[in-house]
Amino acid sequence: MQETDLINLQKLGDRIKTLRKTKKFTLCELCYKNGLEPSTLSRIEQAIVEPKYLTLVKIAAAFNMSVSELLDF
Repeated sequence: MQETDLINLQKLGDRIKTLRKTKKFTLCELCYKNGLEPSTLSRIEQAIVEPKYLTLVKIAAAFNMSVSELLDF
């Protein structure tokens, strides 16, 4: 993975975490809304794993936004 990919992955994780905290969702509450495992979401927020597109769709839907809005960082 290139350095720019890692930077973007970190930006995505930070964006999801910021949105989650702004909406006052715990990790488990957000996972309940989108059907993900808390460990998966945690690894995405920490930029450990690269999420699949359908995972991004689920996360965006939990925040009532589109994937493009989620990726607007």
